[in-house]
Amino acid sequence: MRQVTATGSTVEEAVQSALAQLEKTEDQVDIKVVDEGKRGLFGLFGSRPVVVEVSAKPDAIESSKQFLQEIIRNMGIEAQIDIVDHGERNVMFNISGEKLGLLIGKRGQTLNALQYLTQLVANRYSSHYIRVILNPENYRERREETLTRLAERMAAKAKQLGKPVSLEPMPNYERKIIHTALANNERVETVSKGEEPKRFVVIQPK
Repeated sequence: MRQVTATGSTVEEAVQSALAQLEKTEDQVDIKVVDEGKRGLFGLFGSRPVVVEVSAKPDAIESSKQFLQEIIRNMGIEAQIDIVDHGERNVMFNISGEKLGLLIGKRGQTLNALQYLTQLVANRYSSHYIRVILNPENYRERREETLTRLAERMAAKAKQLGKPVSLEPMPNYERKIIHTALANNERVETVSKGEEPKRFVVIQPK
């Protein structure tokens, strides 16, 4: 973590000097005022400059990747993590290795929990919201296909029974897959109900 100490006649002046040295903006750093300074007699005698310590915040993506790597290692899994999609507000970690079934867990529950924690770490160090997706061995693509088929089956069931059908709780991006899969279905409509992290999709006849 880079840190500089800077001085100035005011806090703002000292901070701007430090930001220039770090080549960072104010939302990318932590600022600590070490000495508020002192105005001397007639602005000359006995004066003391303001002193600030400015530290660059850890990179959100790298910090979350290190966190994820440590958790996976503690699970006894040897894996490689690659950042395969890094937009301003979205990042996907592609995970390759052995014993990844242990990482995924039943219906992806372990993976979703780990993804949630990794996202918390990323947003701890970010000035804007970052959505994190963990994708071990293309699991997310396979999961999308599974959820799309599930949506179609449950839509047919809701239409046949003539009453709403509730699905199991899912994270937001999985619920979006269900909503999208049935967006053009003229026989049913979808709504999300409940509170996170147990929010779920209900498919109901129109």
